Amino acid sequence: MFADFSALTTTQWAIVSISILICFSFSVWTILDVWKRNFGSSNEKTLWMQICIFIPILGALAYLFLGRKRGSLMK
Repeated sequence: MFADFSALTTTQWAIVSISILICFSFSVWTILDVWKRNFGSSNEKTLWMQICIFIPILGALAYLFLGRKRGSLMK
């Protein structure tokens, strides 16, 4: 039922670890970008923040393609 992770080689562990780190970093970057931007309303900012937090990869991709254009950087 469960995978035997002890069978993974050092290279495979490195690949898995780097992939997880990249996904985590991408999600953190989008959350920080939402934090830095001004949106039309605070509700929109809150919604994007929640999407990026609770749906990490898909939410980050949605924000990158849809939400980032809607906000402007704070001065």
